[in-house]
Amino acid sequence: MQKKTFWLIALLALALAAVIAYMAPLSQNEISRKVAEIAPVTDAWRAALPRDPTAATAAYMARLPAAATARSDAYFEGGYWLQLIALVVGLAASCVLLNSRILAGLRDKLEQRSGKRWLNNAALIAAFTVLSSVLMFPLDVYQRYYREHLYGLANQSFEPWLKEFLLSFSVSIVIGTIFLSLIYVVLRRLVKTWWIWGAVMSVVFLTIMMLIGPTYIDPLFNHYTPLTDEKVKQPILAMARANGVPADNVYQFDASKQTNRISANVSGIFGTAAVRLNDNLLKRTSQPEIEAVMGHELGHYVLNHVYHFLLSFGVLLVLGFAFVKTGYGWALQRWGQQWGIRDQADPVGLPLLVALFSLYLFVMTPVFNTVIRSSEVEADAFGINTSQQADGMAEAHLKLTEYRKANPGELEEFVFYDHPAPKKRIFMAMRWKAEHWKTP
Repeated sequence: MQKKTFWLIALLALALAAVIAYMAPLSQNEISRKVAEIAPVTDAWRAALPRDPTAATAAYMARLPAAATARSDAYFEGGYWLQLIALVVGLAASCVLLNSRILAGLRDKLEQRSGKRWLNNAALIAAFTVLSSVLMFPLDVYQRYYREHLYGLANQSFEPWLKEFLLSFSVSIVIGTIFLSLIYVVLRRLVKTWWIWGAVMSVVFLTIMMLIGPTYIDPLFNHYTPLTDEKVKQPILAMARANGVPADNVYQFDASKQTNRISANVSGIFGTAAVRLNDNLLKRTSQPEIEAVMGHELGHYVLNHVYHFLLSFGVLLVLGFAFVKTGYGWALQRWGQQWGIRDQADPVGLPLLVALFSLYLFVMTPVFNTVIRSSEVEADAFGINTSQQADGMAEAHLKLTEYRKANPGELEEFVFYDHPAPKKRIFMAMRWKAEHWKTP
């Protein structure tokens, strides 16, 4: 493949992305939301729910309009195919970059101008990030902009969305270039054991990102302010104090400028904690729902899930790097000269490394999802016990059916869900309520 062909493909990708953005159904937002709106109920309705958790769950599920169920099912099931499409497009982008030898040509030019290997490597890594992102851009626009508007989940027009996308991309280039440059130092100096140290470095990198992300990266995209409503804040802080969470304030952020999804998080490691919720949660839910959601998020912190994730993902990363090492060595022997890759420490081979790791992550999707889903079950149980808001938990999960299929099959949930199915989460809340039933 000639370099001119690559640039033609890149231009076509940008043109396709522009067409997709232009065709985004912005006017469909309000229509889609109203058609799929879940009817509100009163406290009297909740008090009259059957004591049997199965029957109570069925009563909650019956409130979902057929249009809401059809929309959420279509949205979530479409995500299954998008995972496969993303893999195929990513592999195709790597093939285009390798066969065009565009990175090999850039490496040769850089070496003529500078003998500093680390600087040349960083430039090649940054170039790969930019070029591969251009090839993937139509899928990004479709998945993260067009499709979110199609299902009434997004609030931004294309210009502010694009600004945030480019900002996120810029942050990714800086952080990714630093991290991958260090990986290539390991590839060069620890030829036989680089896959072990690569996994270790990845876990260290994840830990650092968890430390700096909430303070330095998240505020680039949203405005964080202390929550001023004491009726909302004090019950959250009471739950935090009761469970030893070192937080003295609650913060809200303006996610409604981007989406109408409700969300919250309690982030922090090594004795730090930041309790945060978005303005959609404040605007769209009741006080019992807020307390249930925040109890769930506090549960992640108290149950040390961040450390569980680091340990579990560390093991999975070791396996992933071992797979990449084997596949990388075999591919270099077979096609390395054809692609202009000199050795395993040559960043020209980065598209191959990324392709192999993407393939591993795709195959291991059910495993990663199971690790996360198990922790979410634990956080749900903690949240209900801490907040004592079973109906609040059920109402919150009913709202999550806006973008999550409510009642999947067992195999479907195992493969594709990184959270428990909403129906199961509502059943957990109703089961807790049944066991804590208060008789007059």
